[in-house]
Amino acid sequence: MAPKIETRNLTRIVDGEPIVNDVSISVTESDVLVVVGPSGAGKSSFLRLLNRLDEPTDGTVLLDGVDYRTIDPRLLRMRVGLVPQDPALVPGTVSENVARGPILRGEPVDQTAVERLLDRLGLEGYDSRDVEELSGGEKQRVAIARTLLNDPDVLLLDEPTSHLDSAAERRVEALLSELVSDLDLTVIAVTHDVDQARRLGDQALAMRDGRVDRAGPVEEVLT
Repeated sequence: MAPKIETRNLTRIVDGEPIVNDVSISVTESDVLVVVGPSGAGKSSFLRLLNRLDEPTDGTVLLDGVDYRTIDPRLLRMRVGLVPQDPALVPGTVSENVARGPILRGEPVDQTAVERLLDRLGLEGYDSRDVEELSGGEKQRVAIARTLLNDPDVLLLDEPTSHLDSAAERRVEALLSELVSDLDLTVIAVTHDVDQARRLGDQALAMRDGRVDRAGPVEEVLT
């Protein structure tokens, strides 16, 4: 299969230091690539390059074979959606947060789609609740719903369960597996948890000092 998303010699240098250095990987549709490595390896920086939240110094990213520099950045970030480690919700209701993208773009909000996503994520009836009342796991699911409302082709996850207890962690993991299967999502997930990487991943990228240390099937890389 042709790659859904591919990086070619992707590099970012900040103050003379390579943060991400010559990374080339490809991920096919409906695959989950887990990105692992020690703190400071460049994992989150790599993720931010994939939808141009940060700009590469060299190299590029291809989305369905198209250089992402030719895609309008707003459209790119809808197609390659990022769920950050901190859900970064804004004051207001769950519904307002899920619909944040269309609201900022001045587009009409499909409230039925919002409610359908909340139901799918186990948040039925939460649309009018204040986000300050939510647990950590609920906030994380709201952040996922906010990204999914844009109907992305690729979902980027930065430590999606790092602040959750074990029960909430397993629920989010199960949800992600369902979404990949049902929506044909391609997922790239940064995680510090090797066991979680084994549970979620099809392929793995191990980074060290901004470079590719190992890459391939998850069990081979993580052995």
